[in-house]
Amino acid sequence: MASTGASRSLAASPRPPQGRSSGQDKYSVLLPTYNERENLPLIVWLLVKSFSESAINYEIIIIDDGSPDGTREVAEQLAKIYGPDKILLRPRERKLGLGTAYIHGIKHATGNYVIIMDADLSHHPKFIPEFIRKQKEGNFDIVSGTRYKGNGGVYGWDLKRKIISRGANFITQILLRPGASDLTGSFRLYRKEVLQKLIEKCVSKGYVFQMEMIVRARQMNYTIGEVPISFVDRVYGESKLGGNEIVSFLKGLLTLFATT
Repeated sequence: MASTGASRSLAASPRPPQGRSSGQDKYSVLLPTYNERENLPLIVWLLVKSFSESAINYEIIIIDDGSPDGTREVAEQLAKIYGPDKILLRPRERKLGLGTAYIHGIKHATGNYVIIMDADLSHHPKFIPEFIRKQKEGNFDIVSGTRYKGNGGVYGWDLKRKIISRGANFITQILLRPGASDLTGSFRLYRKEVLQKLIEKCVSKGYVFQMEMIVRARQMNYTIGEVPISFVDRVYGESKLGGNEIVSFLKGLLTLFATT
């Protein structure tokens, strides 16, 4: 494993300001979707509302992986409603995984910051202005939403899933010492150039991709800020976390432990 002395803590000294000034900042939201026809209009409406109320320049990039439920058609309608400059549909023909969805989406992002989040309403856009404030305060490279710090929490999960999530996070903390309290979360803000460099280094797919991103960030001495969030289980549709995903997570964790 990499030496912990090479990593920076969450309270690391701020780096000198880079890139455009805050008045020129643009935020690209990457929304991977698969069978999210019911959730997509709601999450897009909440995003537009949050950005508009805070006078934030934004774009929302929807990466649909060939959803059979009509998600792509819903996204096309949303682009007509909000404008093709705000809603960009960049679909793929079939389900290729979460990590590759981000790789595909960032190619089309024009913002200097990128926000990744779930499209199933588990992540509320009301936290995004807090992410942006946190990033400005500490000039962080990454701001990660955390369920396990401050007033963060999880709502709507049964005891079994809570135990799985807590257990996975506990094991990763022991083995990888990532310098972040929520390694398996997927609600984050990145400097675009930082995300691009991390993606180049990451080899994991699926849910392990999120975990590897933070581990690689520590290795590359990027600074990480955290914002407590409330994670709410999806309103519509079924969770995509199953036995195969759990096995893939454990394999990915052992791979990271052996190679970092």
